Amino acid sequence: MEAVRLIEANRRALAQSQGVPDIVVESWQAQALAQAIGSRLAVTGPPELRGEALGLSEVGGRGCGALDAPTLGIGEIRAAQLTEIGDARQALLGLGGLLGEVGIALVGIACSADEEGAYWQCMEAIDAADECRDRVLEMLRRLAVREQSMPEPEPDSAAG
Repeated sequence: MEAVRLIEANRRALAQSQGVPDIVVESWQAQALAQAIGSRLAVTGPPELRGEALGLSEVGGRGCGALDAPTLGIGEIRAAQLTEIGDARQALLGLGGLLGEVGIALVGIACSADEEGAYWQCMEAIDAADECRDRVLEMLRRLAVREQSMPEPEPDSAAG
């Protein structure tokens, strides 16, 4: 499945989450998706994105590790369904928005946590989501620089 569709599915599921366990699962799903998108861009993306994309993959993995891994079947893990990035800019814009929403949702959980372990788990996951988002923003910046430096297409002489 294409990255933007998976991101939108994750955003909808996060918005519809009804409690702490659901929010944690959707936060984990988002971190796993960041890891998968980062891995894919590191291998097949534009050369100027590959270093940041590798970092995104690593931090997304750290974010998954910070949260209790949900018991999901392979078909339920959205990141495992990623088949293509499609438009890298659109995918990164969507992923950045999703990661921001994940951070906000995890802040809500951390603020209401009754036990210290849950609080620190959320804080680590928030930190990872923020760092992933920073990497996404840097990749978007690099894409913008790349687009500005590309030469304008020459007008088609046959059309005139």
